[in-house]
Amino acid sequence: MSARKNIAIFLFDGVEELDAAGPWEVLAYWARNYPEDGFDVFTFADSLDPITCAKGLRILPDLRSSELPALEVLIYPGGQGTRPALLRADHLAWVREQRTHVPLMASVCTGALVYAAAGILRNRPATTHWASVDRLSELDPTITVRPDDRFVEDGDTITSAGVSAGIDMALRLVERFSNRERARQVRRGIQYDPEPPV
Repeated sequence: MSARKNIAIFLFDGVEELDAAGPWEVLAYWARNYPEDGFDVFTFADSLDPITCAKGLRILPDLRSSELPALEVLIYPGGQGTRPALLRADHLAWVREQRTHVPLMASVCTGALVYAAAGILRNRPATTHWASVDRLSELDPTITVRPDDRFVEDGDTITSAGVSAGIDMALRLVERFSNRERARQVRRGIQYDPEPPV
């Protein structure tokens, strides 16, 4: 039997709640209900201290960054907490180091800004929250910004637009690593059928 593959969601103070919880819902439902697909999902942070999210929700990470097993996917969510990360050379170096051995780097919302600052979106198409598309271009003018896309997949990198778009991106991950029918089963399981009332 082949080893199970890991998807990890990075947490940090100021992370936007749905940026992390949206993909978590999709991927955890998939992992728990279809274990035969061989994927697990967990969260991690720099420490095991409680994380205070953008709107006050407090959550506990599963692992420390230093304890990560081999990953198939790393998901970097957005939120105001990404702004200090743009100025931390040590953190950007850590992101670049992950790129060397994680097959798929994914982001939600302004997580793409961190990837841009780390240089891993150079000469790639990408997207982010609509209010941050100009900042994405400023960080790396070589990025082809796609402001109207819910997510942009480019080989070993996938970026998604703001907040709820992370759900769409996570469903694409299910399709990519399993198949379209499985993604539809997961979408039905979490009853994600967007029909905005306004």
